[in-house]
Amino acid sequence: MNRLKVCNLYCGIGGNRKLWEDVNVTAVELDPEIAKVYQSYFPDDKVIVADAHQYLLDHYKEFDFIWSSPPCPSHSRINTDGNQKARYPDMTLYEEILFLGNNWYNGLWGVENVIPYYTPLIYAKEIDRHLFWANFKIYDYEQTEKPLSIARQTGTTNRFGFNLKGVKIKGNKRQIMKNLVNPETGLYILNCARNIITKSNVNQTNLFES
Repeated sequence: MNRLKVCNLYCGIGGNRKLWEDVNVTAVELDPEIAKVYQSYFPDDKVIVADAHQYLLDHYKEFDFIWSSPPCPSHSRINTDGNQKARYPDMTLYEEILFLGNNWYNGLWGVENVIPYYTPLIYAKEIDRHLFWANFKIYDYEQTEKPLSIARQTGTTNRFGFNLKGVKIKGNKRQIMKNLVNPETGLYILNCARNIITKSNVNQTNLFES
């Protein structure tokens, strides 16, 4: 059986990727230091230092499954706490959802982001503190490992088996850890996608289904 060819966009240090098996992964990360950490955890993956948004446009036809986690701060509920500078939401998120949901790409895809401060412009599935948009059915899901509270997340550099203590990196280590997708969630989403691949009688869900 051929391994699934996966593109892991905005990969960070790889929380979503940790439990994936039988896959050939190309990971894309803009920050070379973070990309280096990812590579240390997943030495068999192909890691590319590049703009993930542009990479998607240039290479989407090369993959069976695409996972994308576009930048989330401008969508986060922290924008309503009164302490943030006024800014527009980064529409990269919806550009990629609409691009992947059109007829250019024939594979399977999932886009992840935070639960926003506004009503999502396109219906999404909520899991943990994330929203997921996809062209396959994502069923209700409860993690066996509960997510850390925000207070605990911001006070650790060790989470889900990833440890940045002693790692030389310019980025905010605690923020990097806070942004990790629970590996169980990452595996669950991939398994939902694979269910469509192995069961031809399962129909893909409509992007705009509510």
